[in-house]
Amino acid sequence: MTRVYPRYRNVPVPRVFLSFRGEEIRHGFIGHLADALERCGIMFIIDRDEQRGNDLTNLFLRIKESKVALVIFSSRFAESRFCMDEIVKMKECVDEGKLLVIPIFYKVRARDVSGLTGDFGDKFWALAKKSRGGQIKEWMQALECISNKMGLSLGDGRFHRDVDGKK
Repeated sequence: MTRVYPRYRNVPVPRVFLSFRGEEIRHGFIGHLADALERCGIMFIIDRDEQRGNDLTNLFLRIKESKVALVIFSSRFAESRFCMDEIVKMKECVDEGKLLVIPIFYKVRARDVSGLTGDFGDKFWALAKKSRGGQIKEWMQALECISNKMGLSLGDGRFHRDVDGKK
């Protein structure tokens, strides 16, 4: 039987929200990252924990409940309306001082994300053609805000070895 001690009962548990384009990196980099977070005892939220078919309201709530968000930008991140809407919500939380966002540039250059160039930019502009003006502006502001934060650039495989504990 699990016991709940009174002094810990109402203490909020810090959580890390992981934002990424699922089909591109879910079983590689994200799998390694999730394993490392679990080994370190860090609670995290990943979209596999959410039920398919739900709207973004539940994910937005998870973002608001988090203290830290890791945004893993990859070449296909910007082709996902869900990913783009998530970072808009993150920017709102950052602006309120309630969320720390750390960008991770996975096999994509930070300047391509902030400047909407290269393969990342191509995917963004393809999505923008199917979207409305106000939404595009919000996405661009969120991308600029988050991509200009201090983060990590990964692409040579070094992080995978470090996460696995094999150097």
